Amino acid sequence: MASRGSNSSANGLLPTSRSGRHHLDMESGAKVRLPTEFGDHAASSKKGDHDEDDDPFDIAQTKNAPHATLRRWRQAALVLNASRRFRYTLDLKKEEEKDSRRRMIRSHAQVIRAALLFKLAGERETGLSTTVTPATPSGDYGIGHEQLVSLTREHNISALQQYGGVKGISSMIKTNLEKGIDGDEADLVKRRDVFGSNTYPQKKGRSLLRFLWEAWQDLTLIILIIAAAVSLALGIKTEGLSHGWYDGGSIAFAVILVIIVTAVSDYRQSLQFQNLNEEKQNIQLEVMRGGRTVKISIFDIVVGDVVPLRIGDQVPADGILITGHSLAIDESSMTGESKIVHKDQKAPFLMSGCKIADGVGTMLVTSVGINTEWGLLMASISEDTGEETPLQVRLNGLATFIGIVGLSVAALVLLVLWIRYFSGQTKDTDGKVEFESGKTSISKAVDGAVKIFTIAVTIVVVAVPEGLPLAVTLTLAYSMRKMMADKALVRRLSACETMGSATTICSDKTGTLTLNQMTVVEAYVGRNKIHPPDDSSQLHSLVSTLLSEGIAQNTSGNVFEPEGGEVEISGSPTEKAILSWALKLGMKFNAIRSESTILHVFPFNSEKKRGGVAVKGTDSKVHIHWKGAAEIVLASCTGYLDSNGCLQDITQDKEFIREAIDSMAASSLRCVAIAYRPYEMDKVPTEEENLSQWALPEDNLVLLAIVGIKDPCRPGVKDAVRLCTEAGVKVRMVTGDNLQTAKAIALECGILCSVEDATEPNIIEGKTFRELSEKEREEVAKKITVMGRSSPNDKLLLVQALRKGGDVVAVTGDGTNDAPALHEADIGLSMGIQGTEVAKESSDIIILDDNFASVVKVVRWGRSVYANIQKFIQFQLTVNVAALTINVVAAISAGRVPLNAVQLLWVNLIMDTLGALALATEPPTDDLMHRTPVGRRAPLITNIMWRNLLIQALYQVCVLLVLNFMGNTILGLKEDNTQVASVKNTVIFNAFVFCQIFNEFNARKPEELNVFSGVTNNYLFMGIIGVTFFLQIMIIQFLGTFAKTVVLDWQHWLICFGIAIISWPLAVVGKLIPVPKTPVSQYCRRAFQPYRQQFQRSRTSRNA
Repeated sequence: MASRGSNSSANGLLPTSRSGRHHLDMESGAKVRLPTEFGDHAASSKKGDHDEDDDPFDIAQTKNAPHATLRRWRQAALVLNASRRFRYTLDLKKEEEKDSRRRMIRSHAQVIRAALLFKLAGERETGLSTTVTPATPSGDYGIGHEQLVSLTREHNISALQQYGGVKGISSMIKTNLEKGIDGDEADLVKRRDVFGSNTYPQKKGRSLLRFLWEAWQDLTLIILIIAAAVSLALGIKTEGLSHGWYDGGSIAFAVILVIIVTAVSDYRQSLQFQNLNEEKQNIQLEVMRGGRTVKISIFDIVVGDVVPLRIGDQVPADGILITGHSLAIDESSMTGESKIVHKDQKAPFLMSGCKIADGVGTMLVTSVGINTEWGLLMASISEDTGEETPLQVRLNGLATFIGIVGLSVAALVLLVLWIRYFSGQTKDTDGKVEFESGKTSISKAVDGAVKIFTIAVTIVVVAVPEGLPLAVTLTLAYSMRKMMADKALVRRLSACETMGSATTICSDKTGTLTLNQMTVVEAYVGRNKIHPPDDSSQLHSLVSTLLSEGIAQNTSGNVFEPEGGEVEISGSPTEKAILSWALKLGMKFNAIRSESTILHVFPFNSEKKRGGVAVKGTDSKVHIHWKGAAEIVLASCTGYLDSNGCLQDITQDKEFIREAIDSMAASSLRCVAIAYRPYEMDKVPTEEENLSQWALPEDNLVLLAIVGIKDPCRPGVKDAVRLCTEAGVKVRMVTGDNLQTAKAIALECGILCSVEDATEPNIIEGKTFRELSEKEREEVAKKITVMGRSSPNDKLLLVQALRKGGDVVAVTGDGTNDAPALHEADIGLSMGIQGTEVAKESSDIIILDDNFASVVKVVRWGRSVYANIQKFIQFQLTVNVAALTINVVAAISAGRVPLNAVQLLWVNLIMDTLGALALATEPPTDDLMHRTPVGRRAPLITNIMWRNLLIQALYQVCVLLVLNFMGNTILGLKEDNTQVASVKNTVIFNAFVFCQIFNEFNARKPEELNVFSGVTNNYLFMGIIGVTFFLQIMIIQFLGTFAKTVVLDWQHWLICFGIAIISWPLAVVGKLIPVPKTPVSQYCRRAFQPYRQQFQRSRTSRNA
C-alpha cells in the first residue's frame, strides 16, 4: 500500500529524510549538494554561512533545507499567534516524532525476521524439519486472512513451500497467475470483505472548532478580551447595566467577529489542502484482470491481484514474486538500509512501499492496507506536517519588522495618552477634564486607563500583520486548486512560487513536446524499404517469424484479444506502435508467447538505449533478441537478413542503412532497430543464480528491421515555446533520441528558430557534453538548445552546469534515472502519464497530461503567486502606514485618537482576512508572461510599490488629519459637543474605510493605469468588495452603539465617497511618476552597511 504527500520522500508518504543533503548558499541562492545516493559532492559556502547568520529570513531554497536553518527563522520571528502563523510550515517536532515512529516500526519488523531466520538456520543445522500450520480455509478461499498476512510479513519461505509455492497460494485465493482475478464487482467485494482493502485509517483533519481555538490564541486578542471584561465590569458599576456594557461588550463582540471570520477562512483553506493531498495519494497502476491489463487506483488493489512490475514502479501491496528477471528492489523505505535487494524464487517476498530499482516481474498480492507494514507506518504518521516556502519565510521577516515598528508606535501612543490623562490634560467632548487628582474615583480612573490601553493594544493588532505570511499559503492554496484544472499537481508548495523565477526549462521531447501517439510509418528490412510498412507479402517467412518472435517476447507491453472484440494493446507508446505494426504483419502474440520460453531479460535501459531477451523455442533453439536506438543496435550488427531470408554481410551496406536512419530522423521519426542472434543452448547458464547474473551477448547481431515511428508535435506547443521566449524563459530540449530527430522536432516546435541555428554547441550530443571538463560544461551549457542521445546523467550534468551559471532551472523527467536531475533542479516536473513513481516522488510538480503547454501554465501561475502577494503587501502596508500615522499624530497633539478599538478591529478585518482573500486570489493575466522572470533576490517591495503606497497613505493621512483638526468647520458643524465630535469621528472612520475599499482596486494593478480590467471576472473580489460595503453601511447606520458611530446624512456619505474616489485618479497620476531602477532596499543596505560590519566584527571578537 503506498501513497504520497506534499512532503514525501522517495518512499511515498514518508516525510523527507533528505533534509540534510543540501546546504544553502545564502548569497547565490544555489543549493550546494552534499554526497548523496546520486554520488555527487560539493562543499558549503563560507560566505553563504555568514549571510545566513546575518538574516535568518533570507532562505533562497526551502527545498531540503536543514532543520537548523528552518528553526532559526522561527526563533527570529515576532509572532503573536504561533499556532496560526506556523500552521502551514513544517512541524519540526512532529517531523522528529515521525522519524522515531518509523525507526520503531522498522526495528520491530527486522527483529521478527531476524528471529525467523535464526530459527530456520538452526533447523537446517540440526536437520529438523519446520512444522507449518496447515492452511485454514476462510469462506470461499483455501487460506485464512491471518495466515496469509503472517506468511508475507514474516517472509516465511518454509510455509510458502509447504503451501505449494506461489502456485499453491494462487489456487487457494482463486487467482490465475497468467490472467489474474476475474475482477467483477461481486468478486472484488468478497475479497475486500475477507482480506481487507488497500487503505489505511487516516487522522482526521482539523475541525472548525480547532480553527476557532487557534484563532483565539492570538496574544493581542486575549489582551483585548481581558481589557473588554475589565471595561465591562467598570462600565456596569459606574453607568449601570443598561448603558454600562456598551464599551466592553462592543470590543468583545468585535474580537469574536475577528476570530470567527479568521477561523472560517483558515478552515476553508485547510479543506483545499486536504483535497489536494488526497489527489497526490491516488496513484494509478496497471494490474492483470481477466487476461487484460487494466489501470486502476492503488486503493482498488485487492488480495489476489496480479501486478506487473517495471523499473520505477512502487510495490502497491505486500506480495509474492510470480516471475522476475533481474528484479532488484530498493527496500530503504521500510528497512532504512539503502542497499538494493535482488528478488527471485529464493527471496520472493515483496514489501509494500518499496521501489523497483531494476528488472521486470509480476507479483501476486497477498496483503493489503493496514495488514502491511507500510500501512501500519502510514496510519501512524499520516498527518501532514506542512512545508514553508522562501516567500513565506521572507514575509515572516517583513511581518516581524512591521510588528516591531507597530509595537514601538503603540507603546509611544500608550505612554503619551497615559501621561496626558493622569496629568489632567485630557478632556472629553464637552470640554471637561477627564481625570482630576484627588477628585476622580479609582474605578473611573482605572476605566479611563483601560480604554487608553485598549486603544494601544488595538494599534498592535492592526500593526502586526499576522495574516501576511498566511497570504502566501492562501494564494498557493488557490493557485494549486486552479492548477489542477490546468493539469498540474503541485507536490511541493515552494515549487509553485519558484516557478515564477524560472529562467530556463529543460524539456523532454517524447510525450511533452510531442503527442506520444506513435505509429510506424516507415520500415526497412535489409536494403529494402517496405511500402506500405505493414505489407507482410514483402517479407520472407523466416524474417516474419523472427520479427514476430522478437517483438512478442522482447516487450513490456501486452496484447489482449477478446472473442469477437477489438484487439487491445497496452504498454508504452513506442511498444504499442511496434506491437500494432507486428500485428498487422500477422504476429500471433499469445501463440508465440506460449510456444517459446523466456530464459532471461535485459530490460530497456536509458543508458544503453536498448533492451534484450533470451528465448528458447519448442525446438530447444535459443534466440537472443535486441531492440533499441537504431544506430546503437546497428553498431553491434555483423549481418542482416534480406528480403529472401538469406543472411548477408552488413559491412558493405552499413553506410546505406545509416543514410536511411538519417533520412527518417530528418523527417522527425524515431528510429528503432530490431535484431537477433542465435545462441548455443549449452552456453546458457543452468543455475538460476548464474542465469540472473548472465549478461546477454550483444555482439554479432543479425539485423531484422529498422522502423521509423512518427510522433507528431503537440498542437499549440509552438505558441507555448514562443510565449516562454517572450517571457525571458529559454526552452531547451533534452532527449534520448537521435540528434537528427531532435533537430527536426526542435525546428517544428520553434525551439530552434532556423536551420542555421542547428550547429554545435546549440545542438549537441550527450556524449560530447559529458566528455567536456566542468568549466567547459558551464560555458557550453548556456548555449545549448538541443541535446540529443542524452543519458539521465547528461541531463543531471546540464542542470548542475546551468545552476552554477546562475539560472533557475525547471526540468521535466519521466524515468527512474531522471530522479537525480529532478531532485537537483530548482523545480522538478515529472510526467503524470508516462512518469514512474520514482520520478514523480523526486519531482516538485506532476504534469498530469505530459503536455509542455501545461508547463508554461505552471510558469504563469508561479508568477501570479508572487504578483498577488505583492498586491496584498502594497494594500496592507498602505493601511498600516495610514492608520498608525493618523493615531500617533492625533494622540500626541490632541490627546485622543479618532479611530477607537472597535473601528480598528474592523479595519484589521478588512486589511487582513478579507484583503488577503480578495487580492491573493486574483487569476493570472497575460501580461505576466511579458515580463522577465522574478529574481530570487528581487525585493518584495519594489520601488513601484513604494511609490504607490506612499502616495495613497500620504493622501489618506493628510485628508483625515485635516478632518480631525478642522472637521467641524469643513463639515459645517457649529456646536462643539459630544454629538458633533461623534459625527466628525464617524466621517473620519467612514472615509478611512472607503479609502481602503477603493484602494483595493488600485492594488490589483500596481503598474497599469486601468485598474478595472478583468475585475468583473473575479467574482470573489467583487463579492468581498460588496460585502465590505454592505457591512460598513450596517455599522454606520445600525450598529452605532457598538462602534461608537452615529448615523450620517446623505451629504456626509457623499463627502466620504468623494474623499475615497479621489484615490483612483490619484493612483493614475502617481503611476506617471518615474521611479529609479535601483531598489530602495539597496540604498538602505548601503547606508547601514558600516554599522552592520561593525556589529559583525564585535560579535566575531566576542566569540573569539
